[in-house]
Amino acid sequence: MAHPIPPLRLKKNEDRRLRIGHPWIYSNEVDVGRTPLSGLTPGSVCRVEDHRGQPLGLAHVNPHALLCARLLTRNPEEAIDLAFYARRLRDALELRAAMFDAPFYRLVHGEGDGLPGLVVDRYGDHLVMQTGSAGMEQDLALIVAALTELLQPRGILLKGSGVARSVEGLPERIEVLAGVVPEHLEVFENGCSFVLDPRQGQKTGWFYDHRSNRQRLMQFAPGRRVLDLFSYLGGFALPLARAGAVEVLAVDRSAPALALLDQNARRNGLSQIRSQEGEALESLRVLRDRGESFDLIVLDPPALIKSRKDVREGTAAYARLNDLALRLLRPGGLLFTASCSYHLSRDALLQAIARGAARGSYRVLAEAGQDLDHPYPPAVPEARYLKAFLLRRAQSEEGEEDKAMGA
Repeated sequence: MAHPIPPLRLKKNEDRRLRIGHPWIYSNEVDVGRTPLSGLTPGSVCRVEDHRGQPLGLAHVNPHALLCARLLTRNPEEAIDLAFYARRLRDALELRAAMFDAPFYRLVHGEGDGLPGLVVDRYGDHLVMQTGSAGMEQDLALIVAALTELLQPRGILLKGSGVARSVEGLPERIEVLAGVVPEHLEVFENGCSFVLDPRQGQKTGWFYDHRSNRQRLMQFAPGRRVLDLFSYLGGFALPLARAGAVEVLAVDRSAPALALLDQNARRNGLSQIRSQEGEALESLRVLRDRGESFDLIVLDPPALIKSRKDVREGTAAYARLNDLALRLLRPGGLLFTASCSYHLSRDALLQAIARGAARGSYRVLAEAGQDLDHPYPPAVPEARYLKAFLLRRAQSEEGEEDKAMGA
């Protein structure tokens, strides 16, 4: 008897990555002669098979994308229905509830929660979703119903924008799917209150992935002069000021973001924060030319490498930014530098940093990544997108030490 779900047959040996835990299937891995890919409906569910016809699981399919299918379950008999989404979302909620004592976190992180193409951020009683696949867009009604049953939120907003959607052939779409979502939401993190704009702000309005990194830096803040580049709404700037930084210069090119940052600083009573509108690279050059220096510098740019073709140019941009930041670092100072470009490897980022660090005596104190609410499967290195390093400049350079010793 024919299976009611259409098959997606793979070429010989193209099932190896799936069998070790990776959920992605590319169009050049499909045996289009035996299962015509172009005949499948974008966003529908297909039954993935190896070249012999043995089932591997069920996936969302999009024949118009290079990444043409994303595995949802390895059980070919499991229905992709309301109960399926309810189970996955309940598992995700239980994990976050065990890790965080307040309802402010990433509730769903795509592949890490068995829901590839879906992101859900929780802001108290409100949820902001991003769908980056035709399949998750197709199943929005099921997802909203499952979220409503699980959490009874006051409102659910779809923030349908970004590169992932355009690759999938999905139009930009920002709308309230359930309840009411106000113009601004509030998030509490590291002892501070932040106002954010879920519609016009970056991503869903906030970046939970750096929560623990911000907390870690707070121990180094007392008495220090801080430069926060790509500051956005003050996720780093405010906790550092609260922890005792004597001055924080927050730089960002977005005037609306800085307006909210200033508002956030006032609402938390942090008068030592000063915002400055400008491009990071040019701002670094101006600060260098003025002879400015800082005890702690945060360099957290957006993804400078959007695709593989941008790797060379983007890597050079990371190197320039880190080189200039290191030039502004006082002896004994700290640089926290990060990359969220998953096309830039951990080693490549370290090499980019090393170009600027070669002029002085610097040491890596710690390596960091995304917070606990951004899990990823071991077989999906692409989902471990955030890389970060904390460096310290020596109190005196090696040459100065030799001179002091009479060498």
